[in-house]
Amino acid sequence: MNRYLALSRTTHAGLDMAAPAFCALLWLGGFPPWQTILLSLLTAFAAYTAVYALNDIVGLKYDREKFAGSEINPGYSMDASAQRHPLAQSVLSVRSGMIWAGAWFAAAVIGSYLLNPVIVLVLLGSTALEVFYCRLLKVTYLRTLLSGLVKTSGPIAAILVVDPNPALGRLLLMVAWLFFWEIGGQNIPSDWNDTVEDRRVDAKTIPLLFGQEHAGRIIVAALALSVIVSAFLPLISPARFGVPYVVASVLLGVLLLLRPGLRLYRLKQGALAARLFESASYYPLANFALISTFLAAQQFLGV
Repeated sequence: MNRYLALSRTTHAGLDMAAPAFCALLWLGGFPPWQTILLSLLTAFAAYTAVYALNDIVGLKYDREKFAGSEINPGYSMDASAQRHPLAQSVLSVRSGMIWAGAWFAAAVIGSYLLNPVIVLVLLGSTALEVFYCRLLKVTYLRTLLSGLVKTSGPIAAILVVDPNPALGRLLLMVAWLFFWEIGGQNIPSDWNDTVEDRRVDAKTIPLLFGQEHAGRIIVAALALSVIVSAFLPLISPARFGVPYVVASVLLGVLLLLRPGLRLYRLKQGALAARLFESASYYPLANFALISTFLAAQQFLGV
């Protein structure tokens, strides 16, 4: 089973699930019915499990090229299993990987349809974007933009669960916050950490094409934009959070995003790129914990 969990990067996928959970609570301004919560959790887990597995299936050829003749990059503490990239290491067959991904994808489609049939289209769209993202590794650094769009698809689906007709302006504000977080906190730092392997296959990534100085500037700019946008997120919610929530939310961004991002920019050490990636991975979970605390206080304590 560990091989399958490694294929789907289950630890990382679990952290990613906090983003749609946070967005749903913020958009609704409260907790949805427990039946909706349970079905949404099962559907989100199935979707993230399938898409992460798909990433390794589609990118198998490139992964094998990257790791040919050398040890696999140890990755991050949240995803440092000895069986990371099990297909590339030949510890899991491609057939088994495809069956695993297909089964979870089917579950995700069923769950999405039950929650809101429109979400099926979001799932299919994000899956197509993920395939394009993997295929463009040797083509263009602009694939980074696709990564930002893929990461926003889960939260968009979550919003569609609690609001079948979301206002476009409010939705775009949420998308911008997540898009810049993914670019600056996840995608570019990940490519920075993998420069040795990516150079081996002539990958087109921002750190390789533009160098560490420019990559660092893009990271800091994207993270700063994400933190700034986060200060305005309460405007899209019917709940009244007040100044304390905004201050706490911005502080989370400063601590988990900007501080490690600025340190990476100043010192330009590969290990710091991995640390930024990990810190940014916990950012949605921290926001989920924050909003859950505020909503629980409002609901149960009347504050």
